[in-house]
Amino acid sequence: MASTPDRLIIGISGASGAIYGIRALQLLQSTPIESHLVISKAAALTISSETTFSVEEAKALADHVYQAADISAAISSGSFKTRGMLIAPCSIKTMGEISSGVTSNLLSRAADVVLKERRRLVLMLRESPLHAGHLKNALAVTEMGAVVAPPVPAFYAQPADIDEMVTQTVARTLDLFDVDCGGVKRWGEDLFL
Repeated sequence: MASTPDRLIIGISGASGAIYGIRALQLLQSTPIESHLVISKAAALTISSETTFSVEEAKALADHVYQAADISAAISSGSFKTRGMLIAPCSIKTMGEISSGVTSNLLSRAADVVLKERRRLVLMLRESPLHAGHLKNALAVTEMGAVVAPPVPAFYAQPADIDEMVTQTVARTLDLFDVDCGGVKRWGEDLFL
């Protein structure tokens, strides 16, 4: 009997910061983990306007790619085993759908499935400032088992540039899935301040 592949779902929503999802895909390439990607319609626009990547180049970094409208995709079912899901970046709209359990596309549906199966869901929430409704939704998803992990730079790592800052942030986020893909300067190990 064949063993189930080690899989991680990467979702990219339309919030600013598409590079976080792209970097996660790049870092996962150095691991045996199979990446399953879903990009929202708004994310396709963000990728084109914020990065040097085309949407097709971003998709090429993943092992499997699904259309946001494909609610029959493998990742829409709990019987499809995964390590969990990282949404990088996560828009307020996407978090709101997840917190309500009312999903409108594969991105939020896959996240809902991850939660119901008690798997790890990490949301790199990209919005500031936050009003009470945002905070209530963040609390709701946290109470449901998700981890809200805004992409806050770790200045103690003394990043030389934005690229290094993005890599450190994403690699630390992948730590939440017990994925060590390198690229992290660790306090007390690599850094002795």
